[in-house]
Amino acid sequence: MAKVTRTPLRSGAAGLRQIAIAMLAAAAALLVAGCGAPPWNNPYPESQAGGNILYGAFTERPKHLDPVRSYSSNEYAFIAQIYEPPLQYHLLKRPYTLVPLTAAAVPEPTYLDADGNPLPADADPERIAVSEYLVRIRPGIRYQPHPAFARDADGGYLYHNLPPGRIAGLNKLSDLPETDTRELTAADYVYQIKRLAVPWLHSPIAGLMGEHILGFEAFSNRIREVAPEPVGGERPFFDLREHDFPGAEVVDRYSYKVRIDGRYPQFVYWLAMPFFAPMPWEAEALTGQPGMAANNMTLDWYPVGTGPFMLTENNPNLRMVLARNPNFHGETYPTTGMPGDREAGLLDDAGLPLPFIDRAVYSLEKESIPYWNKFLQGYYDTSGISSDAFDQAVKFDAAGEAGLTADMRAKGIGLSTAVQTSVWYMGFNMEDDIVGGDSERARLLRQAISIAVDFGEFISIFANGRGVQGQGPLPPGIFGHRDGETGINPYVFDWAHGRAQRKSIAEARALLAQAGYRDGRDPQTGRPLSIYYEAMDAGPDGKARLNWMRKQFAKLGIELIVRATDYNRFQEKMREGTGQVFMWGWNADYPDPENFFFLLYGPNRKIDGGENAANYSNPRLDRLFERMKNMPDGPERQAVIDEMTEIVRHDAPWSFGFYPESFSLHHQWVGNVKPNLMANNTLKYISLESGVRETQRTAWNPPVLWPLGAVLVVLAAGALPAIMIARRRERSAAL
Repeated sequence: MAKVTRTPLRSGAAGLRQIAIAMLAAAAALLVAGCGAPPWNNPYPESQAGGNILYGAFTERPKHLDPVRSYSSNEYAFIAQIYEPPLQYHLLKRPYTLVPLTAAAVPEPTYLDADGNPLPADADPERIAVSEYLVRIRPGIRYQPHPAFARDADGGYLYHNLPPGRIAGLNKLSDLPETDTRELTAADYVYQIKRLAVPWLHSPIAGLMGEHILGFEAFSNRIREVAPEPVGGERPFFDLREHDFPGAEVVDRYSYKVRIDGRYPQFVYWLAMPFFAPMPWEAEALTGQPGMAANNMTLDWYPVGTGPFMLTENNPNLRMVLARNPNFHGETYPTTGMPGDREAGLLDDAGLPLPFIDRAVYSLEKESIPYWNKFLQGYYDTSGISSDAFDQAVKFDAAGEAGLTADMRAKGIGLSTAVQTSVWYMGFNMEDDIVGGDSERARLLRQAISIAVDFGEFISIFANGRGVQGQGPLPPGIFGHRDGETGINPYVFDWAHGRAQRKSIAEARALLAQAGYRDGRDPQTGRPLSIYYEAMDAGPDGKARLNWMRKQFAKLGIELIVRATDYNRFQEKMREGTGQVFMWGWNADYPDPENFFFLLYGPNRKIDGGENAANYSNPRLDRLFERMKNMPDGPERQAVIDEMTEIVRHDAPWSFGFYPESFSLHHQWVGNVKPNLMANNTLKYISLESGVRETQRTAWNPPVLWPLGAVLVVLAAGALPAIMIARRRERSAAL
């Protein structure tokens, strides 16, 4: 009997000892394994370690990837790397400068009179009937590999006439495995311009182009009449090559003409936007087959271009991937820049072939905190700065200059700032009986309010200091903007101690008294003057901003009555001209002063259907605007702009608010970072030191193993009493 009981007791003690030893060994192994191993929390496959891959994030699914419809920055982040319009902006030069991309040169317009006869470059604009732009593209440029170009042995297109059953079984573009390419031609650019006029594609610039491109509206109407009707909710492929368009014409294989009605010198800037990128007809023929749209087999989902990258993964609920286009025609990094660029290392890669990276992987991050934490861990190469993380990243010195905190500097993180080519302004409805009109009384009231509303304080409180107080309608980076003492608004600021200082409230109150509103009171009623403020801050987040605005007017004794609503209702009030005072902003479509001053041009008043939300009209300014908009940049144009700026400052239809400033961060291994607020195709310039990134990721993400080791040690220690009891029972049984 003793043998029966002794044997299991002896084996149980040995088993417990083995378990305890194994636990201690496992704890030691885990601790050793954590030393020098790749980060355990790396969200990317181990196969990508050390790869020449840029990692970033996007917060919102891009809605349109078809250049005929795309007009949003989160969409341009992708398609501008894929599609190539004829022109682009120089990466480094300021003011922003157009240079060729696929074009051989930046085209100069040829002016024609009503009979088609050429006119000199300095011809009277009244004589110019047509401006003709001849665009010559460089030969040898080829499209990315794509199924739309694939052909069979007889030269026919493999996938242009697929049976319905085959189309129904398609889930992604790679389900069409055969790909090919072809050379870019001038006809592809003309085809895309025609697409802008196609009614059912709903291009957001169709209305504007209808005002400028010759015959645009007539062509659009003709297409509407002759195109086949949709079948089953989908419109079949309609070949635009078969329909002539006087506004865009193929000259030869590598040349095409665009004809503008009258004179519109700003048109050349549109030639740097994806709207005017080429579109091969084969891509529409492929995706226009019935049933394709139902499976997301559209140009809005699968772009096809000649650029340095192509979209190889489109999963907007998880990840978007751009990979190097194997057919890219080649381009080199700029060899010239601005003063200080060489010292900043921005010309170290001068003349080297582009692009520098092989892939760009963008992950969906809907929340700012996970995005920020992954950036600090080195898993994203660049990042913006949310309000929640601003104090952790940025600090301001005594002079108000932004810099990085010690923690950011210790990580080698770099800060890039740039004043955006946009303006936020407080507008006065010039049709209003109190704040509007050209009377001295109304003008002094507007000037007093402009002094009282301290946008420097607004920037500090609500924008984390990310902005520059406005001095006129033109932000930095736009020709005509002036910095320093010569650029201040003397009706609102003084120049003192080397910077602009807002005039005192006492001076604002003195202006108010001159206007007849002593202490902010209406002389007719003796009550505080009441002014209505139209706000689009209807949500809870806007409460603090609206309270702040009330306090600004209260400095003058004016009662501000806020009428907050949603953006749609706000826009309706602006169109109807029923508002009194409001805040609004404008982002540049192109870097030309015309794109800002037209917001103050009389014939462009909002109540007349334009963009002049203040409904401001000054005949002298209007004449200068009509002259300035057609002038080339130079001293003469600058003099006209200075005169226009002085008129607007004096009349004060706007309180110029501020120019927003963008702040972005990048890790030390990311090179060639210089904000360019007009260019969208800057991914090709980015360089990486992936070895440095791997080293830093490992250093910043050591596995925290001591809790696991501690648990194992506790478990092992807990097993020791059981071992001791088992051994005592074993000895007792043996005796």
